[in-house]
Amino acid sequence: MYLTHILHRAVQQTPDDVATICGDRVRTWQESAERVARLAGGLRALGACEGDRIGILALNSDRYHEVLLAAWWAGCAVNPVNIRWSAKEIAYSLADSSTRVLFVDDAFAPLTPALHAEWDGVTTLIHCGDGPTPQNMHSHEELILSHEPLEETHSADGEPAGVFYTGGTTGFPKGVVLSHANIWASVLSAAATVRLVRQGGRMMVAAPMFHLAGLSCWYAQSLIGGSHVFVPAFEPAAVLQVIEKHRPTATLLVPAMVQMLVDHPDAGSRDLSSLETLVYGAAPISRALLERTHQVLPRTSLVQGYGMTEMAPCIAMLGADDHNDGRLLRSAGRALAGVEVRIVDREGAEVPQGTVGEIVARGEGMMQGYWKKPHETAEALRGGWMHTGDAGYLDADGYLFLVDRVKDMIVTGAENVYSTEVENAVAQHPSVAACAVIGVPDAQWGERVHAVVVLRPGCTATAEEIRDHTKSLIAGYKAPRSCEFVDELPLSAAGKVLKRELRAPHWQGTARRIN
Repeated sequence: MYLTHILHRAVQQTPDDVATICGDRVRTWQESAERVARLAGGLRALGACEGDRIGILALNSDRYHEVLLAAWWAGCAVNPVNIRWSAKEIAYSLADSSTRVLFVDDAFAPLTPALHAEWDGVTTLIHCGDGPTPQNMHSHEELILSHEPLEETHSADGEPAGVFYTGGTTGFPKGVVLSHANIWASVLSAAATVRLVRQGGRMMVAAPMFHLAGLSCWYAQSLIGGSHVFVPAFEPAAVLQVIEKHRPTATLLVPAMVQMLVDHPDAGSRDLSSLETLVYGAAPISRALLERTHQVLPRTSLVQGYGMTEMAPCIAMLGADDHNDGRLLRSAGRALAGVEVRIVDREGAEVPQGTVGEIVARGEGMMQGYWKKPHETAEALRGGWMHTGDAGYLDADGYLFLVDRVKDMIVTGAENVYSTEVENAVAQHPSVAACAVIGVPDAQWGERVHAVVVLRPGCTATAEEIRDHTKSLIAGYKAPRSCEFVDELPLSAAGKVLKRELRAPHWQGTARRIN
């Protein structure tokens, strides 16, 4: 099934219902479909051919929604660019994918000269912001006004829908090629497993749309039928205002965003009762944060998603009812309908239940491969399974528990320590807002367990207090031998902690380096 199906279905069934809300702009599905077809006509007139990559470097908006659908309508593939990258990284993704048409909004139009200096292959720039269109760019709105609707180009379901670049927590990003069928299958699998959205609901799009998790939630609500309210970028006060004003029923956030939202001084005075479902991912949620969230959002059910871009993106989900079992808060949930999960050893053999190994998965959402990287593709998909690089185990009920990234395991004094286990313990300290645990060089132990801690506003703690607290919950050798306190943790665009940045100063100049 082609991804533009959502437009055909909406126009047939709910043409006059609201499709998008962005600031003061409100458009129906009929209006949205007309604009998409005309924008696709504009792309074709500018020389975009079937199979070409269409880039978009912009904040969330109704026009982002239109660009995605117009590119697919014209038979092209999308390249949603990570807005948090440097000019060099952005240029790399554009050059690597041979993206020659790029949409930019007001926030990123000033960056285009720097991008051109890095790579001059982008031949067509289209401005999709609210401000004046720069002289060297075409106007998103003018393309819609000046072109007739394009008859939809029907590519095969297996044709690429996009090249989605990974978050780059371990190095330079790789382009993940996903077909229309991949994304379609993943969204349906998630919808069949847990209650993400409901018909007639309204999705608040606050997580970045260049990230596949955010894009998938947007698509799920579109498919079921409903509307979207777009928040350009996450800012707690703005999000609280949008919830009160536009009454969304669902949203996707990462735990760090949830923490900022519920701890905001305005949270208690806003009417947030419309929010029925909060989907979160990138990390488990602590019991303390769960309890705080239920205080601020008592009518809201929480759902956790675990996955990766290479699986389009979801592998497993922890449903709302599962959050009532404290034991399961550390779990990533159960495999989606249509997704198989196994735990394997270094040789690829399946290990017994409860044994830690690498998590591998397969299903109809599994990527076509990495763009122009056949060797990396073969390595990741060996044996027909996506090797996630995550270590974990399955319990007797099929719940998946993540232990660590395989590469994040700390070997201290010949003992294996999984950083996530230590992080879960440290996070239970009442003064801790967020933490990350890494291995750093140690003359005696090879590596020592080191905690990087963000304290809650107005709270204090010492390294000794953190260590004693942790030792009360887990084995003493796993407790942090050292600790540092920071204002914030470095995060990837997916909301994952960039541990390589935390490790780098500790390993610089040593014979052994850990990325």
